[in-house]
Amino acid sequence: MARPRAKKHTVGKAGRKRSGRKWSARVSRTSDALDLKGGIFKSSNPEEIARSLKRSATRSRRKKGTPYQSAMSMLNFYINRAGKNLPEKQQHVLEDAKDELRKVFGKEE
Repeated sequence: MARPRAKKHTVGKAGRKRSGRKWSARVSRTSDALDLKGGIFKSSNPEEIARSLKRSATRSRRKKGTPYQSAMSMLNFYINRAGKNLPEKQQHVLEDAKDELRKVFGKEE
């Protein structure tokens, strides 16, 4: 009779056991790249989102890139991490916020 297999533990980088939690949640909680207004990504106004991101990015002294890069990166991070859980209407608002962000930073094509 065959022996039952032992459960395999999922191992992350550097041989650490994974806790089952998402790395993106930890980044969102602990990252100090930008101090964002609470709940800003839940707004239904793309202009408000863009202005808030610009304000946070220009005031921050802890960013690595330009304020525009930091703001756009944070917006893309949120959109990508929310993934399938993001309602379609809010996804459209956030995509429109990208265009507004380009406008407020003068990066229109």
